[in-house]
Amino acid sequence: MRAESLAVLPHDGLPLWVGLTFAGIAVAGWASAALAFRRRSIPQLVIPEYPASGLSLSLPDAPLPIEFFPGSVLLLDRLGAVLQANEEAVTQFGDSVGAILRHPAARSALSAALRAEPEGADDLPPVCSTTFTLDVPVPRTLHLSLRGIPAPQERHKRVLVVLSDRSEAQVLDRMRLDFVAHASHELRTPLASLSGFIDALRTGGSTMDEGTRQQFLDIMGQQSARLKRLIDRLLYLSRVQAHEHQRPRDVVDVADLMAIVLGEVAPRFDEDGCTLNLALEDDLIIKADEDEMVQVLLNLIENALKYGRERGRDFSVTLFARRAPERDDRWPEDGGILLGVEDNGRGMEAYHLPRLTERFYRVVDNVEPAQQGTGLGLSIVRHILDRHGGRLRVASAPGRGTTCLVWLPPVSVVQPEMV
Repeated sequence: MRAESLAVLPHDGLPLWVGLTFAGIAVAGWASAALAFRRRSIPQLVIPEYPASGLSLSLPDAPLPIEFFPGSVLLLDRLGAVLQANEEAVTQFGDSVGAILRHPAARSALSAALRAEPEGADDLPPVCSTTFTLDVPVPRTLHLSLRGIPAPQERHKRVLVVLSDRSEAQVLDRMRLDFVAHASHELRTPLASLSGFIDALRTGGSTMDEGTRQQFLDIMGQQSARLKRLIDRLLYLSRVQAHEHQRPRDVVDVADLMAIVLGEVAPRFDEDGCTLNLALEDDLIIKADEDEMVQVLLNLIENALKYGRERGRDFSVTLFARRAPERDDRWPEDGGILLGVEDNGRGMEAYHLPRLTERFYRVVDNVEPAQQGTGLGLSIVRHILDRHGGRLRVASAPGRGTTCLVWLPPVSVVQPEMV
């Protein structure tokens, strides 16, 4: 009697057992659809009972989820053909992947990765790595790490490759070594000179005539001044680099900046045949550290006087400031301010231009040794401009003078709020 009453209880016009049946069918259908979607959207790896690390693909052509790797990753077959490449690898290396994998060092590493066997049943195969330089299309130093993926059959074996470009790190290492070598040489030269003259004065002081003694002392004074300039430049460069990541916040009027620079360099142009011109647009504002920007312009003018001037020829330097064109592919942003130093001096060969901002690099063509500087001025300029978000471009040709352009980003003017 109780079972009969349950069978005939209505639920929205249908018996309760009919509604429960339809609900069960719907839930089963939703679960099946969700499982099918998951299998389609995420590549599945089967981990069979395989003695070497348990990693194997369920099918030879099953994709690996290499897009999840935070780096440039390739999946190769046993012949070195690319089966998969993640987006990072395509973006960073593009069409160069084929040339990279054809390099003899890469082929040898691939063969070693295919032959490598894990030491224990639960261990992964060892990583085989190699580093080499690829000369085309541009020189690049590359590092490859390869690990074989075990498979039940040898022809199904795959190799996972992680690529990294170490060109920049190698350049930085070379620059550090060059810096230590050049700094040691530059410091040793005046020290050796001072040491030699001190020994000469000590051993022959009683018999040395006054003229020779004075000559030695003058040379020692010049060498000590050179040593002091070099140390001061190195200390200033280290201070600039210490806060290079901090953008300046002060707003500077370019007219005030130029007035300070003119006050510093005007006495250098009192000689006959040496003139300084100023070309300045009105109402130019930059966001800068005033002292550092004064140092930039002083270094550029000093280089013009030291390396551009020729005896027997009239020499002129033009210091200018103007608004940059709204559209100019040379600079990272539209607009901005251009500061520059232009001279009509001897100029320089084009092969010098890419290296001018390297530490201790000096243009010695037709320059007397006494006029040669420390080779740190333009390096200081570069680091100051890096802090300001600026750029430096140098244009020069023998007999046609040199133009140094400093670009600084535009200043965004914030309008005052209406009360």
